[in-house]
Amino acid sequence: MCEAEGGSIERIRITLLDNSWVFTLLDNSWLGQNVAWTIRGLDNSWLGQNVAWTIRGLDNLWNCFGRLHVICHQLTRRNFRLLLHRRKEFSKPIFFSVGQPKSSFTGGNASGGSGGMPPNPFQGMSNWQKMAVAAAVIVGLQYFINRLAYTEISWKQFYTDFLEKNNVERLEVIDNKWVRVITSEPSQTVFYFNIGSVDTFERSLAQAQQHLGMETSQQQVPVLYKSETDIVGMIPHMVNFLITGIFLFYMFRMFRGFGGKKPGQRGGGGGFPGMGNLFGVGQSTARVINREDVKTTFADVAGCEEAKIEIMEFVNFLKNPAQYKALGAKIPKGALLTGPPGTGKTLLAKATAGEANVPFITVSGSEFLEMFVGVGPSRVRDMFEMARKKAPCILFIDEIDAVGRKRGGKGAMGGHSEQENTLNQLLVEMDGFSTDESNVVVIAATNRVDILDPALMRPGRFDRQIFIPVPDIKGRASIFRVHLTPIKTTLDKIELSRKLAAHTPGFSGADIANVCNESALIAARDAHDEVTSKDFEKAIERVIAGMEKKSQVLQPDEKKTVAYHEAGHAVAGWFLEFADPLLKGLGYAQYMPKDQYLYSKEQLLDRMCMTLGGRVSEEIFFGRITTGAQDDLRKITQIAYSQVVKFGMSEKVGPVSFDTPEPGEMAFDKPYSESTAQLIDQEVRDMVNAALRRTRELLMSKVEQIERVALRLLEKEILAREDMIELLGPRPFAEKHTYEEFVAGTGSLDEDTTLPKGLDSWNREREKEEKKDGEKEEKRDGEKEEKRDGGEKEEKKEAA
Repeated sequence: MCEAEGGSIERIRITLLDNSWVFTLLDNSWLGQNVAWTIRGLDNSWLGQNVAWTIRGLDNLWNCFGRLHVICHQLTRRNFRLLLHRRKEFSKPIFFSVGQPKSSFTGGNASGGSGGMPPNPFQGMSNWQKMAVAAAVIVGLQYFINRLAYTEISWKQFYTDFLEKNNVERLEVIDNKWVRVITSEPSQTVFYFNIGSVDTFERSLAQAQQHLGMETSQQQVPVLYKSETDIVGMIPHMVNFLITGIFLFYMFRMFRGFGGKKPGQRGGGGGFPGMGNLFGVGQSTARVINREDVKTTFADVAGCEEAKIEIMEFVNFLKNPAQYKALGAKIPKGALLTGPPGTGKTLLAKATAGEANVPFITVSGSEFLEMFVGVGPSRVRDMFEMARKKAPCILFIDEIDAVGRKRGGKGAMGGHSEQENTLNQLLVEMDGFSTDESNVVVIAATNRVDILDPALMRPGRFDRQIFIPVPDIKGRASIFRVHLTPIKTTLDKIELSRKLAAHTPGFSGADIANVCNESALIAARDAHDEVTSKDFEKAIERVIAGMEKKSQVLQPDEKKTVAYHEAGHAVAGWFLEFADPLLKGLGYAQYMPKDQYLYSKEQLLDRMCMTLGGRVSEEIFFGRITTGAQDDLRKITQIAYSQVVKFGMSEKVGPVSFDTPEPGEMAFDKPYSESTAQLIDQEVRDMVNAALRRTRELLMSKVEQIERVALRLLEKEILAREDMIELLGPRPFAEKHTYEEFVAGTGSLDEDTTLPKGLDSWNREREKEEKKDGEKEEKRDGEKEEKRDGGEKEEKKEAA
């Protein structure tokens, strides 16, 4: 019983299937011609021409499924076919209703309750997803119907239960694989049996009918041969088709994304529909940088004033060309920024993009080389074509060594490589026969200028090679001032920057930025309200030696050995004139180095002796050596070989310098003979032994001092410069340990940032910016004072 929306109760009659089968016994087809469900197709096609279901957008179909679900919920679960009729209105099957349901079969409200219409899960689905759901539903329905209605029997059962009892109307051979038995009497189940081959089946049937006396054609069972589509049987083929489709889909996506567009870059391409990006892989991946997107300016670049001025000239030429053309000057074609990693080459390029009023195009050297041959030269042509259209502009190529390596080197292995073709195209575009006079300035950056092709670095292509070295002490102070700006501290930032610059010789700009950031992280880790000088000291140690391993506990014997080892280093460095004095140490020794560019033989010898101090101290006090001196031995061996092979400081080998492979490079052969190699090895051995004897003589005379330092190390674990003065007395040599002493005689305390007169525009802009910053600070201070005064007044009122 079901209750409609209007409240009337209508009956649902359950009629057992008679010979008409309601689905009309599938009428010789999978779902026959007169099936009340009328999915007429599926006969010899997957979805036939007259499918009444029509999957009119699975949204409406879901309403039908909802009705079926509710009805079937209230029917008796029986393993036979049912025909659903309504007494009054239903002249057509329920499934034909594809609109909104007019009644609720739930016996309650249509909008609520557990028996209401289920929610539509197809909302938001794409058409492909809906089709996939429809296919899955059809396959599931067929599988369910077949399992529900069909029963397999054996040949013996067919003979005894059907053929012998003359209860067979006809036999249908389906696809030459199985036989459907159509009985003379109404049956709720369709019986079938499998056959090995049609010939065997025909012989067995003929023998059985002959045995039963069925000799006339009227007595014999008619046999029909049919071909039906079995969706369940098609599943393996559908799986194969699905796998192939997925593979093709991902190939399509890969080709579509290969060489495709990125934010801010060119791209596109023609070709076949949907495959345009595959044919656009030769287009440049260069990106045009908007000035508004770059917050870095020349004011953020410090420690490389000479390089900054040269780059500013390029930008000024593009902004004010009349100033140079009046004197007959031509704009340089390009500039090559070289120098060690972390010195600010890319930062200088970012500042150029932020300052220039002309388009700034950037690309990486590795983007020219792809998996397809010919992509590199094509991208170079497209990049310069884009640059000439936007001229005047600046083109920046980062890490140009990826594409600008020397041609015909050992790594080429003969023949023309893709990299060489790309380099040739780059040379032609920068200064070739067809190069025009467009104002396109090329700026490139690399830290491996030694491997670049000479043709790339000649004037006319890169007119200027701008070397950006590791900053000196003044440059480090300027860089510290830039990076200390956002740091919260009450220390005088100018004095702090000078002190930190004196303690960080050899640090690059990236190292200094890391020190400032690490100091803030350490202060936050220790829950400080501000960053203290102790935090900066820890940050320097963190950058040099890594995090302190407090969990690594040394055994008493090991701790004593390390203490005497470090005491040997400290005493040797204290009493050797050209060695760096100890600043702090135990296990890790931090010395007070200085900026020095030229070394004499005596200075290198003192460094070797100080490095050997730890090993010699172990020999004197313990009569044995440990593996702790392994790094020391590597350093002195490197110094000794450099003196003999590179610096010509050996009398026997002579004033010669041999090219030796850099770390990481392959050495195919030595640049000297075997006899010279033996002589070099002997000279290095003699040099190291001489340093060892000298160190032993020095430390044998300083045994008491070593013991005092070692005992203090075991007691305090960390020694500072003040402790060394207390234990050993003042150092017997003049030394520099403050910023002022290091920069004495260089003209000024700070780096000279004066710009040439031709760049007055930047001077004026800088003055305006400084004036604006001063006004903002004054305004901010005034607001703070007003708030403070207002707070005091409120407190007085509350107190009153």
